Amino acid sequence: MTVETSDALSPTGDSSSAQPGAELRVSSLELFFDIVFVFTITQLTSLLARQLSLTGGVQVFLIFVALFWMYGGYAWLTNQVPPASTARRLLLIAGMAGFFICAMAIPRAFADAGLAFGLGYLLVVLVHSGLYAQVHGRIVLRFVPFNVAGAACLIVASQISGAAAYVLWMLPVPLQYIASYLAGGVDESARAGFDIRPSHFVERHGGLLIVVLGESVVSVGIGVADLTLDATTIATAVLGLAIAAALWWAYFGVDEKQAEVSLRAAGLNDRVRMALFGYFYAFVPMLLGITSLAAGVKLTISTIEARLALGPALLLGGGIGLYLVGDALFRRAMHIPQATHRIAAVAVALATVVLGTSFTGLVQLAVLLATLVVMLVIDSRRRDQQV
Repeated sequence: MTVETSDALSPTGDSSSAQPGAELRVSSLELFFDIVFVFTITQLTSLLARQLSLTGGVQVFLIFVALFWMYGGYAWLTNQVPPASTARRLLLIAGMAGFFICAMAIPRAFADAGLAFGLGYLLVVLVHSGLYAQVHGRIVLRFVPFNVAGAACLIVASQISGAAAYVLWMLPVPLQYIASYLAGGVDESARAGFDIRPSHFVERHGGLLIVVLGESVVSVGIGVADLTLDATTIATAVLGLAIAAALWWAYFGVDEKQAEVSLRAAGLNDRVRMALFGYFYAFVPMLLGITSLAAGVKLTISTIEARLALGPALLLGGGIGLYLVGDALFRRAMHIPQATHRIAAVAVALATVVLGTSFTGLVQLAVLLATLVVMLVIDSRRRDQQV
């Protein structure tokens, strides 16, 4: 049974968490939170488009992993404790402010805005820690020190330069892995308070994915704003929209529903592990794939009838490939049968780089769309055969 979380304030301004085992619906405040977080994706897309190099790619990856880890922490938190009280809502908004500060600092996070990013990240960590401690008490001491240490690394990194700064930026990644292991514990009793409500969890991450896909469409719209609206421009914009729609279909056609079924059927230990691997580790390449695709479209749309440089072509083909790799990892985590044709689509997407550099960006986009459509048609036929 699904419990609709009310957005109305209680007379006392407080509210207890939902009953154990009960389901929740994603609240309007959570949706607001996600929109603020997606601003970080927009900023990362712009950073990648402006700084298309190995260094730029490393920076985008490190920033994204650090921020997405903490986004996941908030998603797990509100999955257990709805933001229905005044105090929780205000704290969640404070966390949003931290993410917003980080997002504004992203373009120069490895330069003079590094301290602002680190302090914003520390705010995100401290608010999350306080909210978790309010509900689960001392159990948060398992993972909070590692998250705080990660924030401290970013603050120190802002005060130095060179290789040492990059080493400090990398440290939150292993620290986050250790934190996830310790937070999960080693048995079911140790994981008390870290279970998830499948319906809310799946809906929340699905909503995030939709908003990020929407951001890729917005990138197309912004890219054509200053161009003559001729047949080529319209075709390019429609191709961008169609590719985003195909990526939506690849996940929401089957994966989302089947993931909820799999999570419901799993025991506590397996459900926590599946959620972590499916909605964090697998979502990282999926979301970075969309970011890469959006950056590639932004770079190519004004010269779509010309041969592409290697970088933009890699962003287009590699972005689609990265998304599909993430989707394959997601399917494995959720025990959804793997399909070899989806893996083959990754290879084809990467091969389209040659088309972009040898012919035009328009040709590459058209072949990428055709690849996704063929993949989805095969998906549909195989499902029909299983019915």
